[in-house]
Amino acid sequence: MKPEKFLKGIHLFQSLNPEDCKQLAASLRRRSLKKGEILFRKGDEGSVLYIMKEGSMKITLPSRMGDEVVLAIFSKGDFFGEMSLLDGMSRSADAVALETSELFALNRSDFIAFLRNNEEAMQSILSYLTMRLRKTDDFLEDACFLSISARFAKKLVELAGTYGNREGDTVQIDLRLTQKDLASMVGATRESINKELRVLRERGLVSTEGNMIRILNLERLERRARL
Repeated sequence: MKPEKFLKGIHLFQSLNPEDCKQLAASLRRRSLKKGEILFRKGDEGSVLYIMKEGSMKITLPSRMGDEVVLAIFSKGDFFGEMSLLDGMSRSADAVALETSELFALNRSDFIAFLRNNEEAMQSILSYLTMRLRKTDDFLEDACFLSISARFAKKLVELAGTYGNREGDTVQIDLRLTQKDLASMVGATRESINKELRVLRERGLVSTEGNMIRILNLERLERRARL
């Protein structure tokens, strides 16, 4: 697929006319990463916007003890890295490939010029940033008021909605997430997630194969998320 056609399929760039889209696409650079490869670290210079073409990336906040919190997961059609481009400051988190991934990179000058000439794109960016702030609020609320069981069930329901592939009455989450990844998404330990997965399997709510999770009863899992 040509870069300009790919761009037109992304909400942020849908307001571009064909000529501007072609011009912006010519500024894109391809970047490929292997599973586990680091795209950037917290504190790195932020001069590039990234657009996911294939694969998936996780955005994490690391601690000095080696732990991390997963802030977001991005897959095909998502973009990230815009905060540093807008405020000129360094990266606020790490970006790591969850699997073999391919991205398009857009440098800061081209991105800012694009926003100046596209009011709809600016509104889209503001809406996108607001959505991420709301998700942060939700994460903090869940961490304060929900049990680990409820937080984990809620996260599985969310992942199923975003990355799920329905097969009959079941939903397979098409991301290969380790128990450490899942734990860092809900603010828990790997041991706690191991226990929760065992409980969910015993109750017939999920099945697992390696790092793949299949939800067998989404309705019951949603009820568990409200406990």
